[in-house]
Amino acid sequence: MKIRATLAYDGTHYFGFQRQASVRTVQGEVEAALLQICGKSVGIIGAGRTDTGVHASGQVIAFEVDWVHPLDRLQCALNANLPDDVVIRSIEICDEKFHPRFSAVSRTYEYTLRMDLVRHPLMRYYAWQLPWVLNVDNMNIAAERLIGEHDFRAFGSPTVGESTVRRIIRANWQEVSLYELRFTIEANAFLFRMVRRIVGTLVRIGSDRNSVEDIDRMLEARNPDLIKGVAPACGLCLVNVSY
Repeated sequence: MKIRATLAYDGTHYFGFQRQASVRTVQGEVEAALLQICGKSVGIIGAGRTDTGVHASGQVIAFEVDWVHPLDRLQCALNANLPDDVVIRSIEICDEKFHPRFSAVSRTYEYTLRMDLVRHPLMRYYAWQLPWVLNVDNMNIAAERLIGEHDFRAFGSPTVGESTVRRIIRANWQEVSLYELRFTIEANAFLFRMVRRIVGTLVRIGSDRNSVEDIDRMLEARNPDLIKGVAPACGLCLVNVSY
């Protein structure tokens, strides 16, 4: 049977989601747990290949497995064999044609920023901490200009032959508290490190090191050399995949 599951993980101590030789990855941990339970190799497919240090609360995976017991027992068995920083949040049988990546219509990421002269040690793995205040109004004006279909070559690292056109559905900053900002961005798909480069650029705009209008020039120029800031991975989280 084919299984669809929602996965959450703290990406701090992982070299990203995708399996790699000789390093710890989220995919590697889940496949190791499935091997322990099933007694044979079971490959999984993820909706997004999150980068080193990036977190997820809504990653979607799929895999095929022979399982004759109730599904909740599979979920419990997986969670019992997974490390503490990875968990299966939900699990269900899905259509054989379902593909976590290609069936998705959009993905949503959140990025957390903390603005404080004194750094917060408990936030060091989950937020970009800046010792100055940002102009959130200008950051939102610039973010709004990203909405719609654009060529994001300047903001991404495409693979050979990959289209760099993406459709942004929403992009906005919210003040969560006196010290904390949260950026939400939803798109049909993202290029490698696209969100972190967008966040880095918006922070430069909020710091008056770039203007709001620079966003338009970067999109039109399609030149990665114009992007001067890349936000650290720690603040980024994949929160939802829509189908």
